[in-house]
Amino acid sequence: MSKAVLDYRRLVKSKRENLGLTQKEFAELLGLKDTSERTISGWERGEHSPTKRKLEDIKNLSTDIPFKDKTRKHAFTFIDLFAGIGGIRLPFQELKGKCVLTSEWDKFSKKTYAANFGELPRGDITKISCSEIPEHDVLLAGFPCQAFSQAGLKKGFMDTRGTMFFEIQRILTSRRPKAFLLENVKQLKGHDKGRTLESILAILKGENTKEIPDVIPMSEEARNSLRSQLNYAVGYRILKATDFGVPQKRERIYIVGFDRDQFPGVDLDKKLDELFNDLDSRSAYTSMKDVLIKNTDVDPKYTISDKLLAGHQRRLKEHKQKGNGFGFSVFNKDSEYCNTISARYYKDGSEVLIDQIDIGKNPRKLTPRECARIQGFPEEFNVNAVSDVQIYKQFGNSVSVPVIREIAKLMINVLNTSKLVSMIQE
Repeated sequence: MSKAVLDYRRLVKSKRENLGLTQKEFAELLGLKDTSERTISGWERGEHSPTKRKLEDIKNLSTDIPFKDKTRKHAFTFIDLFAGIGGIRLPFQELKGKCVLTSEWDKFSKKTYAANFGELPRGDITKISCSEIPEHDVLLAGFPCQAFSQAGLKKGFMDTRGTMFFEIQRILTSRRPKAFLLENVKQLKGHDKGRTLESILAILKGENTKEIPDVIPMSEEARNSLRSQLNYAVGYRILKATDFGVPQKRERIYIVGFDRDQFPGVDLDKKLDELFNDLDSRSAYTSMKDVLIKNTDVDPKYTISDKLLAGHQRRLKEHKQKGNGFGFSVFNKDSEYCNTISARYYKDGSEVLIDQIDIGKNPRKLTPRECARIQGFPEEFNVNAVSDVQIYKQFGNSVSVPVIREIAKLMINVLNTSKLVSMIQE
């Protein structure tokens, strides 16, 4: 066997094993077909070799996994649904939670997730039956928001993305975790004049008396589960990221629930009131200077072109003439906070541009690292697993980590005081 063959054999196998992935998972990470574990196996045996481009992709895979779970004794278990890049997972893992299942369908988000946690999420949750989902204490889900968002089509349950709530409902019905945390856009509260949120809360509480129309698409397992009633104590709040020290005008709705059947003698409604009152009282200093990189240290590729700037200025003028407030926004280190980063940020950066008058240049986009900071992700978080276009989408769809962290602490306090969570010894 030639030295070249031995070299790529060792490279493929060492990269895969250091990442802790099976051959099938490694194939998926590299963008090969689902059945291409045979390809990986062939590479590792020296039967055939990767293409030059694929070999380069393998070489560039980082095996430095910053948030690989190394905790030997866990306090509770959780699942991470619609996981994105793991923003909801991070605080619960920090609190010694063990993630027993992750689901995310987007292949690029899966790459970022694997680069940071050393785990490749399973795919489409609609294709994972309840029998495949491990028992767990806490269910986490930042379920798709496009169906309810201001930027989306606002179709709600008539949009297949909106029906993902029913996948959560079927898992809650089957596995009955002690608690859950759901996150969505604030527009969910007002969608369909409040009826959508009303239906969600009623289902979670076991108080729903309405039939879900057959025209609303959902899996058979999800529809069947609607015949069973849940019994969760549920509360929600719209929280601002700025109140938790994040310099971003980001408002999201957070829904928290505890299973009444598993907390006998505990006044869960009071616990929820205390939890949300604590969150309501938060107020923190924010400043863009705490997250921005010096303009002189930023790659010139993030500076917008004269043509793009002219387009922004023209559209701003047109919007002003029509009497609306749409247009691009420029911020600097002296700004208290910036606008909400959206999944479309990669297109033109219009919602958050950074002033560069100090170095005589056009405004620039945020760098991926600055986006991570604005969402409250740790500095160790790997933002280089995918292209800038994809990482912008990912941070736009992600959560404000400090907000999740404070909610997580309060939720785990409730679980701990109930004495229902036992230590898990591996």
